[in-house]
Amino acid sequence: MLRDASWSAVIAGFVAVVVSYAGPLLVVLEAARAAGLSAQLTASWVWAISVGSGLCCLVLSWATRQPVMVAWSIPGAALLIAVLPGYVAQNRLGEVIGAYLVVGVLSALLGVTGLFGRLIAAIPRPITAAVLAGVLFPFAIKVANAVIAAPLVAGGLLLGYLLGRRFLPRYAVFVAMAIGAVLAVASGSTQALEVRFALTTPVWITPAFSLDAILGLGIPLLIVTAAGQNAPGLIVMHTSGYEANDRLLLGSCGVASAIFAPFACHALNLAAVTAAIATSRESHPDHDRRYVAGMSCGVFYIIGGFLATFIVSLFSAIPAGMITALAGVALLAPLQNSLFDSMHEGPHHRSVIEAALITLAVTLSGIQPFGVVSAFWGLLAGVAAYALLRPHDHRRRTQRTGATGPEGTGG
Repeated sequence: MLRDASWSAVIAGFVAVVVSYAGPLLVVLEAARAAGLSAQLTASWVWAISVGSGLCCLVLSWATRQPVMVAWSIPGAALLIAVLPGYVAQNRLGEVIGAYLVVGVLSALLGVTGLFGRLIAAIPRPITAAVLAGVLFPFAIKVANAVIAAPLVAGGLLLGYLLGRRFLPRYAVFVAMAIGAVLAVASGSTQALEVRFALTTPVWITPAFSLDAILGLGIPLLIVTAAGQNAPGLIVMHTSGYEANDRLLLGSCGVASAIFAPFACHALNLAAVTAAIATSRESHPDHDRRYVAGMSCGVFYIIGGFLATFIVSLFSAIPAGMITALAGVALLAPLQNSLFDSMHEGPHHRSVIEAALITLAVTLSGIQPFGVVSAFWGLLAGVAAYALLRPHDHRRRTQRTGATGPEGTGG
């Protein structure tokens, strides 16, 4: 390992952590703010996802000699922004933790048994992408409201993001955050800053279990994490030339999710954006020495986890509107990808696009029959619609084929 170590790989791991804290972490903090979680609980959440991710990156990268990048579920955190406040208001946080635990166990089972690939393959990609798009879309809409409410800070932040996308696309969210922070300080919009440098002590939350929490929160969390994070994470590794052992990697992420769930970890998964950093030539020209970037990322994640109290106190000074705008622009890229995937049929019948639109519409509706959130109903509606539409589409295609066949040419 010492022979393979390089400054470029160490820096790549550090940059990956900075990108995670400048973007995906904002979604977690917005979910905690929306639910009214205390600073201590929020710090425990950040500790759990950081240390859990760090241990997975460190151990799996060392064991496989591949740059394995693990992080927390961004679409899962986005889902929680809408769902978590209701459970917290009803004093049902234990049931939320129980749902997290179930998600971790199911993720581990799906990964270890190899069922993950078969399950994802059974549902057409446009439908799973439409679920993810429906979860993410409201946050893009909230950016406009934030700009109207705070035109200087949120508007400047949005302009910074666009400039970042133009000149430094990999660090666009970081540029947006920096410009927004400068404008917030200059305009006096920041809250009183109470910096705390104490090492973070995680908070244990005893899990409780209820069917509506498992169905309404756990299953959608499992689906958006699997389809929106684990699948792209595996794709990045494969396209980078690594023969990733999906059973080992996904099973380990699921086990780690279950272990850290009682400390408020919602879900851990293979990363895609940060994986692109660690697996690139900038990490190291030698394909076989880039695993050091994964180990470096793990170390910095663990350090960040134990500094979670400081990180939360730092972000607490940021105006709520700025956090909302930051979370929105941080989710624009995955929203764009999911919308693209939901409108492209690929190897499926054209009717899958109609089913994906139904999925998107139901997910965006925000309905919650029986306390189950709209993401679950959107997926159910999309699958049911596709099951009904696909045979009809198949018959039409068969008729067209027959019309141009040997018997149809004479007519």
